[in-house]
Amino acid sequence: MPIDATQPYDEHNIFAKIIRGEIPNHTVYEDEWALAFHDINPQAPVHVLVIPKGAYVSWDDFSVRASEAEIAGFVRAVGKVARNLDLVVPGYRLLANVGQHGHQEVPHLHVHLFGGRPLGPMLAR
Repeated sequence: MPIDATQPYDEHNIFAKIIRGEIPNHTVYEDEWALAFHDINPQAPVHVLVIPKGAYVSWDDFSVRASEAEIAGFVRAVGKVARNLDLVVPGYRLLANVGQHGHQEVPHLHVHLFGGRPLGPMLAR
């Protein structure tokens, strides 16, 4: 069920538990600012989630409250993950779902990184 991206941060969401090591994951990258791991229900040959380690509900929340260092670190981590997975050429897709209309299901900012095959148009025409 999609969430309200303006709700307070829930310390018990699945990504918070993954960051704390309470739930296992298949990590592909981790640094001071971000954690990246394979999606448990992949929608492409490569489907990785990149999450900031801070407690942010959505992109809007992150853009307002995160420090400049957190923002730079997270954005750099997304790029590093794409490079590490050899996705820069031929290309990949980034997707961040925000709020109910964006069908955000976990109340922790996360970016989906898809690749490994031609992905087609973003929305049906």
